[in-house]
Amino acid sequence: MAVEELNIRDARSNDNEFVFTVKKAAFREYVEQVWGWDDSYQRELHDRRFASQDLRIIQFCGTDVGFLATSRTRATLKVDQLYILPEYQGRGIGTACMARVLDDASLRQKPVVLQVLKINTRGIAFYQKLGFIIVGETTTHVQMKKVPE
Repeated sequence: MAVEELNIRDARSNDNEFVFTVKKAAFREYVEQVWGWDDSYQRELHDRRFASQDLRIIQFCGTDVGFLATSRTRATLKVDQLYILPEYQGRGIGTACMARVLDDASLRQKPVVLQVLKINTRGIAFYQKLGFIIVGETTTHVQMKKVPE
């Protein structure tokens, strides 16, 4: 994928519906398997996160195709959410987004941490391919970490 094909911009208030649509398209099947999908609960959770997280819209060839949310602590850079519309998955977009996150973390000499639902084996494999290792787990999630080189 050519670098100029990918752009990441700050989310605006009018991106709220798009972000919810992406999450539903990319993540609903996993939520259904673990807890069941309750649309009103998921909407409320989404609205809270949309208001409180540093959300950015991922654009591919000028089209909005996903979103990324990260946060920082004194010790880490955390990937809170990374979702790509299913029809754009498998094109290197997620890898390119994570390369930017990892470069940022490397400059700051901070490890990157995240968690993935255990049943999302595709997501776990994606992060392992990028060098993340599993460092812990809950009943539903694995915690993963990548230390800067």
